[in-house]
Amino acid sequence: MRGLKNRVSRGAAAVTGAVMGALCAGAAFAAPNGPDGSMNLSTPASNKMAEIVWFHNMLLVIITAITLFVLALLVYTCWRFQAARNPVPSKLTHHTGLEVAWTIIPVLILVVIAIPSFRILREQLVIPPSDITLKITGKQWYWSWEYPKDNGGFAFDSLMLDDKQRAELISSGKAKAEEAPRLLAVDNEAVIPVGKNVRLQVTAADVIHKFAMPAFGLKIDAIPGRLNELWFRAEKEGLYYGQCSFICGQNHAYMPIAIRVVSQERYAAWLAESQKKFAAASGAPTRVAAAADQ
Repeated sequence: MRGLKNRVSRGAAAVTGAVMGALCAGAAFAAPNGPDGSMNLSTPASNKMAEIVWFHNMLLVIITAITLFVLALLVYTCWRFQAARNPVPSKLTHHTGLEVAWTIIPVLILVVIAIPSFRILREQLVIPPSDITLKITGKQWYWSWEYPKDNGGFAFDSLMLDDKQRAELISSGKAKAEEAPRLLAVDNEAVIPVGKNVRLQVTAADVIHKFAMPAFGLKIDAIPGRLNELWFRAEKEGLYYGQCSFICGQNHAYMPIAIRVVSQERYAAWLAESQKKFAAASGAPTRVAAAADQ
């Protein structure tokens, strides 16, 4: 009997320690995301991502409350119904009120979760009228961007900078070190204006890739022969990074995505400059993106 008590006590202590460790880890995960290497969801740069972060935090509260409730119930059960306190066990097998409660309460919890979940999902899938439409093609192992005729009518490839190229970029003063992180900096950044609805048409030229931009709440498959669409509206200027998040071959880890969000004036200036820079690629690439708006 004493051995049983000891095992129950050790088990309760272990579970309690695990929960406390999880709570401490949760506090660490709650630290803001930044260059110091802290871990969290990316800082939202769009209303869509802000809603996703809110939904994640709400679920975290619900899950934590359920976990603590179940833990307390287990500890109480181990203490209250041990053999020393109940030499004659209860023969109760059914309790209508309890069975109704443990059916209805989980259903209500799922309804509370489902309502905002469906709303956020609808906002992601229903594409509003767009101000800009861009086509993105995943290739082994880089991304090709195509701007339609009403936004320059040019195309370019975006490849990751190796260590030597990155060092030269920083030493030349063209970019600060924090704006050119290793394994994320690219030679040609995509540029969009702030506060505009941007529709992205995503496909692939060889194998399946996945276009992912955490700060905007974007993730979608890039599949050869298929055109997938999604949209976002950047609310803050800045330089944002993403990556291919589907294993696509040997250099899967080396195909980052870089999008710079600028003012409308800077965007117009960049378009004029890019038309000259990428003039050789200004033929057919605009046709697919332009057709989608018709």
